[in-house]
Amino acid sequence: MSSESTPKRRGLVLIVSSPSGAGKTTLTRALLDKDNSLHLSVSVTTRPRRANEVNGVHYHFLKSVREFEMKREAGELLEWAQVHGEHFYGTPREPVEKALMEGRDVLFDIDVQGAAQVTKAMRRDVASVFVLPPSVAELHRRLQRRAAEDETLIRRRLATARKEIARWSEYDYVIVNDDLDRAFSDLRAILSAERQRRARRVDLEPLVSRLDADLATLLDG
Repeated sequence: MSSESTPKRRGLVLIVSSPSGAGKTTLTRALLDKDNSLHLSVSVTTRPRRANEVNGVHYHFLKSVREFEMKREAGELLEWAQVHGEHFYGTPREPVEKALMEGRDVLFDIDVQGAAQVTKAMRRDVASVFVLPPSVAELHRRLQRRAAEDETLIRRRLATARKEIARWSEYDYVIVNDDLDRAFSDLRAILSAERQRRARRVDLEPLVSRLDADLATLLDG
């Protein structure tokens, strides 16, 4: 790679997790709309495609559980999980590693199981954010507004939420989504700050060397 094409910094992995209904997807979609330098990691899943979803954009929808298992067994998945005891989800490894090498940032909208696996595999590249609801009552209301979900499924999601919320301290940052605009502003600020981390800025050492050399020349002149 030539000096002209060398990225100014290594890309980062921004993980955003939350219990179902806390606002993770709304926040991450808004972030993608506002930031053209951020790219969504598209997961593979055995879940059936919903009417408003596009294959290859929202998920890569697999035809069978066996197809998922073959990818997992071949080491092609950076992380995987079975969510709500139903469908399997996983992240293809190769496109993520390629993006980071090229200095591109990758957004992960994943659950706590997947987040733990990605963080373990790529700790130095990860900035993780957990989104909390302001209350259980509000979380319940948000789930009830999803017309496709009956009360049995809602109770199952609430039980899962309890387990997920218990792992909030595993994350680098926590946002309480009691106000969507403020929560979004906080998420953008986290991304901006993480992009300036010294460890990610591969361009800084040569810059500092040039500054030192120029200062030495000026002071000796």
